[in-house]
Amino acid sequence: MRTAVPPAAEAEQWSAPVWVPTRALGRSVLLTGLLLLLGVALGRVDLVLLAAPFAIGAAIGLRRMPRSAPEVTIAADEDYVVEGGHVEAAVTVSNPDVITYDLVVVRTRTSPWLKLEHADRPFALTVPPDGWQAVDLPGNATRWGRQDVGPAAARVAACGGLLACRPVVTSARGVRVYPVTEPFNATEAMPAAAGLVGNHRSRRPGEGGELAGVRPFAPGDRLRRIDWRVSLRTRDLHVASTLSDRDAEVLLLLDVLGEVGVSGGVSGGASVLDTTVRAAAAIAEHYLQRGDRVSLLEYGAAARRLRPATGRRQYVLILEWLLDVRPDPVELDEDDYENVFGVHHVSSDALVMVLTPLVDPRSADMLAQLTRSGRYVVAVDTLPPGAAPVNRSHWTPLATRLWRIERENVLGRLREHGVPVVAWAGAGSLDLVLRDVARLASVPRGR
Repeated sequence: MRTAVPPAAEAEQWSAPVWVPTRALGRSVLLTGLLLLLGVALGRVDLVLLAAPFAIGAAIGLRRMPRSAPEVTIAADEDYVVEGGHVEAAVTVSNPDVITYDLVVVRTRTSPWLKLEHADRPFALTVPPDGWQAVDLPGNATRWGRQDVGPAAARVAACGGLLACRPVVTSARGVRVYPVTEPFNATEAMPAAAGLVGNHRSRRPGEGGELAGVRPFAPGDRLRRIDWRVSLRTRDLHVASTLSDRDAEVLLLLDVLGEVGVSGGVSGGASVLDTTVRAAAAIAEHYLQRGDRVSLLEYGAAARRLRPATGRRQYVLILEWLLDVRPDPVELDEDDYENVFGVHHVSSDALVMVLTPLVDPRSADMLAQLTRSGRYVVAVDTLPPGAAPVNRSHWTPLATRLWRIERENVLGRLREHGVPVVAWAGAGSLDLVLRDVARLASVPRGR
């Protein structure tokens, strides 16, 4: 049995649909001709009269022939759709001809992460001349990414079922489903800041609104900073010292060397990529709302990067960038590693949040390298709880236990090298780690 939506090669072959006779027309012509031949050969008028209805019916059905092919289009939401949100899609069949389409069978394929009503079965329609009919496909989006509605195919019968148009196939329509952002809030000061203005209270003295103390007057101090009460009491000029307000650069480094776990959508279990993408969206939203600069970088073969910027536009670009995150393992020698990813890709003043499951040994080496280079690094563990390989034999549980022990050893060695590692747990999960990183940043590098 042939499927309603043909494969790609077959669709290309049918790129120019034509109207062809159906088996009903073939049977009518064959039966009419056979009865006429027998009537003439045997001299029987009754056989000729018996063939007349078939000939007259075919002639009436074909009195107006279709001259153009039907048009099939797919419409889908182009607005801001988040995981678990409602999606409106529709397949429209248009009839540009002057005859009625007696029967139109429409079928659509959809992404498994789009749960659209009735998208798994064909629809039968009748389309009037110079008219159209639409099949509504409402549903929900269950996972982030670029999901497709389609391709869709339509088979049309006209002229009383005597003519049929070869399947008209239209390409898929993409729906952008953005990751749901878990609530995230970090109240600790940033470890370093490259800008001059911002919303973070710096640990360095400067022009700001947060009082840091009172100190003796020095050349270059502004007169409006003089604290007259202390100056009159001590008989020496003193000025009020404040902490500067600065913006920070946050680099979200996404480890895409592999995928672990099975994604169950927004209401099911989360894989490594699910946790990575949702956490990156939440962290980026938080810091962009505070006026900071946020950039993204993939740790993989492609090494995709999004330059640092601020504002609402950068948040939209980040969401678009996250839609294309895919497992991207890299197989490189140590000599080629620096060309794909190295510390020169990371700003020296940026807070680097590495979202990694710490499964590949190269991820731990990358974290250690960043820390040795003097970057401010925070490792966010994105491995799902209870993640384990498929049980293939009685040795699988033992191998899994050994792997977990080895992974705990790796985490311990990273902490010994000064790399803070914390599991992603939504709001407030990074506060303690960011506080420690900020305190370490306030210590002079020479110590």
